[in-house]
Amino acid sequence: MTPTKKQTRSKGTTRATPKKRAAKATAETARRDVHDPELYIQRELSLLEFHRRVLEQGRDPSVPLLERVRFVTISCTNLDELMEVRLAGLREKAAYGVTARGPAGYTPQEAMRAIRAGAHALVDAQYRAMNEELFPALAEAGIRVLRRPVWDEAIQDWVSKLFKRDVLPVLTPVGLDPARPFPRVLNKSLNFIVRLDGTDAFGREADLAVVQVPRALPRLIAVPPEVSGGPHDFVLLSSVVRYRLRTLFPGMDVTEVSAFRLTRNSDLWVDEEEVDDLLHALKGKLTRRHYGAGVRLEVAKDCPKALASFLVEQFDLDPEDVFRVDGPVNLHRLAELHRLVDRPELKYPDYAPGTDARLHIKGGEGGLFGAIRHRDVLLHHPYQSFDPILDLLREAARDPKVLAVKMTLYRTGSSSPVVAALLEAARAGKDVTVVVELRARFDEAANIGLATQLQEAGVTVVYGVVGYKTHAKLMLIVRRETRGIRRYVHLGTGNYHSGTARAYTDFGLLSADAKLGDDVSKLFTELTGLGREMNMKRLLHAPFTLFDGMVERIRREAEHARAGRPARIIAKMNSLSEPKMVAALYEASQAGVAIDLIVRGICCLRPGVPGVSESITVRSIVGRFLEHSRLFHFENGGEPELYCGSADWMNRNLFRRVEAVFPVLDPSLRQRATEEGLLMALEDNAQAWLLQADGTWAREKPKGRAKPNVLQERLLARLASTGERDTARAAEHLASLQS
Repeated sequence: MTPTKKQTRSKGTTRATPKKRAAKATAETARRDVHDPELYIQRELSLLEFHRRVLEQGRDPSVPLLERVRFVTISCTNLDELMEVRLAGLREKAAYGVTARGPAGYTPQEAMRAIRAGAHALVDAQYRAMNEELFPALAEAGIRVLRRPVWDEAIQDWVSKLFKRDVLPVLTPVGLDPARPFPRVLNKSLNFIVRLDGTDAFGREADLAVVQVPRALPRLIAVPPEVSGGPHDFVLLSSVVRYRLRTLFPGMDVTEVSAFRLTRNSDLWVDEEEVDDLLHALKGKLTRRHYGAGVRLEVAKDCPKALASFLVEQFDLDPEDVFRVDGPVNLHRLAELHRLVDRPELKYPDYAPGTDARLHIKGGEGGLFGAIRHRDVLLHHPYQSFDPILDLLREAARDPKVLAVKMTLYRTGSSSPVVAALLEAARAGKDVTVVVELRARFDEAANIGLATQLQEAGVTVVYGVVGYKTHAKLMLIVRRETRGIRRYVHLGTGNYHSGTARAYTDFGLLSADAKLGDDVSKLFTELTGLGREMNMKRLLHAPFTLFDGMVERIRREAEHARAGRPARIIAKMNSLSEPKMVAALYEASQAGVAIDLIVRGICCLRPGVPGVSESITVRSIVGRFLEHSRLFHFENGGEPELYCGSADWMNRNLFRRVEAVFPVLDPSLRQRATEEGLLMALEDNAQAWLLQADGTWAREKPKGRAKPNVLQERLLARLASTGERDTARAAEHLASLQS
């Protein structure tokens, strides 16, 4: 599909023709070096900007109230990960004296200072949003998080009983003295530092103690309506513990106290070439994640300076690592409000994922296999159901003609129906091979568990290739048919996780294309066996052909532009940070190629820089669903190509992971994916943000009398449906196919 100007430009804006752009670029007498550090945005600062965009969703009055709270809490967990992985990595580099500058010209030390400053500003904004906007709005809606100063006698009495019955038995106060050193504090756990006055039963005068609050206790507790008088009243566990803290130190005076929370380095590193069993090695490392080096300390706003300084010294931090917060030290715990409060009018309306009518044809030969053999099927999640992938796996398990099933698993979630289907296939005597990525960050424990479960059922489980994470999303089913062996494949942009399939936007392709099936089979051979790189006819795969294939296509667009032919790139991804890809895009822009980038998170490219990136726009869409799909459109002089896959344009995806990017060959499916995944995103004027040359982002707003155009709402209306409308649509579509 060739995108038209109307489909890709906001009203009132135009672009010069490729020939004029090429002529202008050629006329540039002082073209800038595309490798100049000033042309690159520092990666972590760009990530902080994404977290700000998420926070702004929490401040948007058009978003349902409980969803706004959820967005604020998501921005908090996002910042946690930045701190415990990215900032932690920079701290390690700084500690080892690394001074090399990154693509944006920052040393690790300079990057740390900038990130700390940005993080402090973001945290302040998070608490302002909760205290000044969301807590008042919640109270107006009859939902209250009651702080200690407003507790009346009835609530105080109820809290005291709750504390004595459910909380006190699991608390263990630790007095600090030479016999009892500072305890090991769990990563991101709730704790209290206490200053005491008096002498204990043993005659000791130690004046400091630490109280660690176990994670087994709920952080948000509902108050019975008959106690508080409100239908949806809650207290925080931190308030409950603080209120009765003195009972932990009988006969002593509590003179100073503050809640605190320590964020630690949570990145795992295993020297894979030096271990015999990666699963066993990772098991040993997982417990250490909770006790890595400290990187951030959160304390109450009124925490006495002496107590804060004491904690800084204990955790070997700098004063800049201390975050004083005006409220609970972990806002993320307020996410529970969304689950605990049954108020549908304060949440996004429910929907039913749609289905592809072709997949209703199950009466013919081969069931789902027959439908896929007839024609490729494109699924767009979460607007369309994830069930066809599960149904195909289950059908494969029960079909006597199916010989083998192969699959990659990166994230699956607990009680995964995908894993259940694979186990069923193995028990049915199929040859099942699964590549489990044990190093999927923060899912290591879950993946170790599922690997063990699969092995016990007779599944062949491998952990990929030493030194390369397996991030490709692939499924291969081998079936014996009348005309011989046929391969059926599923390739996707997202994980085989039925939960995220309802929260992330992703594309998946079901196909019986022989060349595609052969490529996927070769890729599994690379993952499980030994040998040289294998030649692929359809796939671009990292770490071998993906980078060169993408750069080749970008440069081809530049040649088309110079020759005056249609030249256009539209690319959608999670992150763009690889300097070589940025440089290739700059060079294409200098040649006159029109480039639209849809980048959810990190973007290190600066658009709109004269002589460098004048023809490049960058937008980010933040909405109800997490934009997760990766699509790459190349106009190719009027013969467009569209690729989808698992890889962002980052160094790790292009060079240090096993990734697969696949073409959408069916013209109608290519047109549909281009429209739904790219063109409609370029028309969003309500949830889209535009990147400015200075690295800041400006939110799009409807111009003039234009109505809000929200990508995700349009796709829900187009693809997702419920009840009779869905049945009628499926019947109509099926009739058209049969005719």
